Amino acid sequence: MRVAIIGAGAAGLASAKHVASNGFECDVFELREQLGGTWVYTDDVGTDIYGYPVYSAMYKGLRTNLPKEVMGFPDFPIPDQNKSYLTQAEILDFLNLYANHFDLKKLIKFSTMVTDVRPVEENQWRVTYINKPTNESVTRIYDAVMICNGHYNDPVFPHILGQENFNGKLEHSHTFRSPESYKGQRVLVVGAGPSGLDLTLQVSRVAKYVVLSHHSPEANKTAYPENVEKKPDIKRIVDSELVEFVDGSCCGFDVVLLCTGYKYSFPFLHESCGVTVDDNYIQPLYKHMIHIDKPTMCFIGIPFNVCAFQMFDLQARYFCKSLNGSMRLPSSEEMRMHTKREMQNRWAKGYSKRQAHMMGQYQETYYNDLAADANTIPIAPVLVKLRDLSVKRLYDDLLNFREDRYKILDNETYVKLKVQ
Repeated sequence: MRVAIIGAGAAGLASAKHVASNGFECDVFELREQLGGTWVYTDDVGTDIYGYPVYSAMYKGLRTNLPKEVMGFPDFPIPDQNKSYLTQAEILDFLNLYANHFDLKKLIKFSTMVTDVRPVEENQWRVTYINKPTNESVTRIYDAVMICNGHYNDPVFPHILGQENFNGKLEHSHTFRSPESYKGQRVLVVGAGPSGLDLTLQVSRVAKYVVLSHHSPEANKTAYPENVEKKPDIKRIVDSELVEFVDGSCCGFDVVLLCTGYKYSFPFLHESCGVTVDDNYIQPLYKHMIHIDKPTMCFIGIPFNVCAFQMFDLQARYFCKSLNGSMRLPSSEEMRMHTKREMQNRWAKGYSKRQAHMMGQYQETYYNDLAADANTIPIAPVLVKLRDLSVKRLYDDLLNFREDRYKILDNETYVKLKVQ
């Protein structure tokens, strides 16, 4: 069994660990010269020195919005220390520690870009990749493919009425690297997801003033720095600097910073793979990961609002069980019917296509379902409880929640520690 893994971030590393532990051959293709995926910082935007795309969305000063107690792997927790919310560099160090512990780096082909994946006879896959430094193209045949290329590659740029009138900078958080360039500027941040809130904080330290435009009820609960004002959605851009909001108010800006999310993107998948993405609804996937028609392909890490590293590990275990024969997947027709029922249930609850893979309050059910099918260890309930509390704390107390410290006592219980 030869397995191709696309991406050497947290999802790809967890996948490589379980593929290798099953005794399968494994190649991990990583676009950059080091592992870590989204946790690698670079000053580069647009293209790298070889002319290939830079997919990084990482910025200076990032600290996690989930505590480290939730972010380790089941068999390899983040080492203990006197804080729960870590920096980007500390998470990257942890991923290198994990890779070294399980001897994964020898499996990774660094500075390689996968350009084409397509099915071939015998239920196999033809994978073509380019070695970026040499520009050499190589094609190999694999028995299975695990797609672990992350969520933060293809930014969503919503059209704003009148945006052609704006003379300032209109940019996406994807290219944000540090707040220095916003010094003394009037900045409009659009979107109140975790990135929108964090970049509002980052920019407010140097900007003249910041307006956060959003429609999130949760984001109205917390206090913000004194130079931050909240506004509803944008109605239009009036002229070279003036923006009008749906409540009729107007403000002038030098920068509009879009924190409007990303599209799932798999540019290397040939159309013969039969994978479609419609407003972030990926089909045809069984349990948000297995290709229904070609079940030797899986996608690790598609669900969001989850305990990410823990879920990557569980999904990788699930897929490997199907590869080694210890778990038999249902027929394609049974998988299709199961998925149809699940999605009809989601649509009935009012979910949009963009929320097709959102877990949130249903994440524990999802984890337990995967674990039961694969007869493997589920994700501990305490991790779900602590993740949910942390998200609530972010929206309740944006300015201070990262000073919280936690300790997990057992599979059900955590405690909040006193800050020294």
